[in-house]
Amino acid sequence: MRRRVHTHTRARGTVGGALLAALLLGASLTGVNGAAAAAGDADRGAAGARATGRTAVVTESYDLGDTAFTDPAGGTVSEIRAVVHRPSQVSGKLPLVVLSHGSWFACTDTEAQAWPCDRGRPYPSFRGYDYLGRALAARGFAVVSLSADGINMTSFDYGDRARLVNEHLRLLSQLSSGGGALARTLPALRGHLDMRRVGTLGHSRGGKGVMWQASDKHRDEAPDGVRVKAVLALAPVKFDWPDGDNSDTLVTRSSVAVVTSGCDGAVGEAGQQYLDDVEGRTREPAYSVALRDGNHNFFNTQWTPPAQLGEDDSTCPGRGLAPATQQHALTAYATAFFDKQLKGDATNEGLLTGERALPGVASKTRMVRPDVWSAMSNGVPTGHVAESPRPHGAGGSSPRTAAPVGLPQAYDD
Repeated sequence: MRRRVHTHTRARGTVGGALLAALLLGASLTGVNGAAAAAGDADRGAAGARATGRTAVVTESYDLGDTAFTDPAGGTVSEIRAVVHRPSQVSGKLPLVVLSHGSWFACTDTEAQAWPCDRGRPYPSFRGYDYLGRALAARGFAVVSLSADGINMTSFDYGDRARLVNEHLRLLSQLSSGGGALARTLPALRGHLDMRRVGTLGHSRGGKGVMWQASDKHRDEAPDGVRVKAVLALAPVKFDWPDGDNSDTLVTRSSVAVVTSGCDGAVGEAGQQYLDDVEGRTREPAYSVALRDGNHNFFNTQWTPPAQLGEDDSTCPGRGLAPATQQHALTAYATAFFDKQLKGDATNEGLLTGERALPGVASKTRMVRPDVWSAMSNGVPTGHVAESPRPHGAGGSSPRTAAPVGLPQAYDD
């Protein structure tokens, strides 16, 4: 199989309700369905920033070609292409967040069978998180969303996805030192990336890819001087191979967050098992959020109707979240996570622990606290799990008794 096969419904419902956008989000969260950058966004954003006091955002890109990277392990040929969101005024060292999409059509022509595309053009899945990139950039992050179409066409190896992330980190590390292949393309970021404060976010197969990249087993494969401190697995694929061996994706030395959706027609909520894996072992806090009515595709605007190849994959026709609502929710949770782990700002951590509700969506939260002995001395794991399931409706409600560790409890209506 060269691309993902879809068999689920296109029926759609919406859920209304105000969101916490004013609390967390400084940038526009409107999804981008086109492949090209919005040329006038920087000027309009600067004007809006002056009016509201938030940071203006600039969107740039780099493209080294469809065959710029050959995986050293398996030989997979990939493009080096990415969109970059950053504050318009750059000073000091910016924390970096790298985004990696999952499996989708590699080319705009669905009949394409080869990479580079033998029919059509590369499909812009990597532009599907522009809303999130702009929101994070408005809060002082540099955000790079990479393209993985070559892998989607030719490879099922999750290590390929991890190594493509590492190749981008290598190029960005050179940029942070003032040189390298990206220096002329991204001059404003030369010397301004903090490669010791790096976060990653991967969606679907990309979610397992970033867990692989940051795992205890593979973390030393990252470029010298790069420290991945925070990993967010978004609607991630989760299975172990060989069965029972989770070492390729076991992350105990970086903070982990998992976001899943109750109406996900592609991978369900199996990603919650990543928290089970780190119970009693992690040195850093781990969080999960389970959105009751979210689906798999709406986190990526290029996979969402009316995008060219967009599709509604919800298994809950008639009650699913609207795309903008789902994207706003992700932005709130991701912002809270990266603020805490990369900037030390815990202002909105309560959204991840369940102490604060996000209006307009129903969700459950869970937290696995660091194991003291593992963190201090690599001793025998004696982890503590703090599970805070809370229905997040209009104003939320008090946490209920903790459920057994595993998948989230059944949702309240």
